[in-house]
Amino acid sequence: MADRLIEAAQAENSRPIWCVTPQNWRAAAPDLPASAMAFAEASGFRAEPGGLIVLPGPDGAIAGVLFGVEDAPRDPLVFGKLATSLPAGDYHLALPPANPRLAVLGFLLGTYRFERYRVRSGNRPRLVVPAGVDAEDLARIADAVALARDLINTPANDLGPAEIEHAVRALAARHGADVAVTVGDDLLAANFPLIHAVGRASPRAPRLIDMSWGDPAAPKVTLVGKGVAFDTGGLDIKPPSGMLIMKKDMGGAANAIALAEMVMARALPVRLRLIIPAVENAIDGTAFRPGDIFPSRKGLTVEIGNTDAEGRLILADALALADEEAPELLVDFATLTGAARVALGPQLPPAFTDDETLAADLARHAAAESDPLWRLPLWQPYMSMLDSPIADLNNAPGSGFAGAVTAALFLQRFVTRATSWLHLDVYGWNPSSRPARPEGGEAQTIRALDALLAERYG
Repeated sequence: MADRLIEAAQAENSRPIWCVTPQNWRAAAPDLPASAMAFAEASGFRAEPGGLIVLPGPDGAIAGVLFGVEDAPRDPLVFGKLATSLPAGDYHLALPPANPRLAVLGFLLGTYRFERYRVRSGNRPRLVVPAGVDAEDLARIADAVALARDLINTPANDLGPAEIEHAVRALAARHGADVAVTVGDDLLAANFPLIHAVGRASPRAPRLIDMSWGDPAAPKVTLVGKGVAFDTGGLDIKPPSGMLIMKKDMGGAANAIALAEMVMARALPVRLRLIIPAVENAIDGTAFRPGDIFPSRKGLTVEIGNTDAEGRLILADALALADEEAPELLVDFATLTGAARVALGPQLPPAFTDDETLAADLARHAAAESDPLWRLPLWQPYMSMLDSPIADLNNAPGSGFAGAVTAALFLQRFVTRATSWLHLDVYGWNPSSRPARPEGGEAQTIRALDALLAERYG
């Protein structure tokens, strides 16, 4: 994506983009010929946020672009629209927006295309980097977001547990990290019974992927990502409509992998660990059943109330492993509950933590990076909803209430030693296109966390 940004010295003939509001657009570009402004008037341009018009000069060439913005932007990434709407060529921000950094980031994120199966034609405009904006850092962020999007967008026939492992191994090779993988029945010998139970019905063997990077004496930061390559729902099978985008059920793993890329590319002085339980929740004669009871790595027994609540099972074993070395910060990402979408919709992932400082810092960075999330409570009275008469826990309360909260409470039972723990119930998907956020797989919360980690450890 870095090739879509250019330095001012490389752009002798770049065209100006005036960022304008409904109040100032007629006077914002006094050097434009009167005919260009007359063209804007005749075209009905009103400078609504995201509104764009390419203005012709007297010779028919592009004289400049008017782009509608807000003084206090609700969406600073609206500049992603420039990447999809401008003709090919070089452009610069002649009248800069309030936040040039996020404007350039929005442009970069808007250049993303998933072209593994179909290459799409289209213009490829380039943007001059404004003074004071770190183009290299924004390219680092945009490349990591693209990595997450690519992984989520890849269909399950080409991205199973083994391919998730390959993605982690490629990441490790780029940055000199170590990887250990436990596969198939070896999960039982290594004490990952819940990961094995969920993945055993698929011909594509389940696995636990464990990557480590950095100085072992540095502060320990551990990322865990739910890697369900495809979720049929198991014996509690989903309806066809519920399976249409279940290739994205490894979105938690994709986000964790992308954040690990960001941390290592930044060379933060931390000891980073990335743990991915990777499975396919399939159906055959060996599939786990409602009513089954399994031990967990933590020693807690779990009764299966619903086989479609499989993500929390594989995360339980992964979190227990992560927790054993008492990391300073433990973060898990998971496309975990429909209840989170009902509560907050697809754009606003809920965050759960009992660390007040972490919650406040994360909220601050989420706002600054335009990477939204919303804290929901770990409401302890709801822990009783997880009770089982014959096991320590039930994985799926039958009440239907507070599903995102009870899922987080279930995971909390497997984290006892980490200094701080954060659970993010991401959707990992854009149901429709918005500027900088094309329809399909999406990275959520990782830009906010990247900024938080840089502040704490950079």
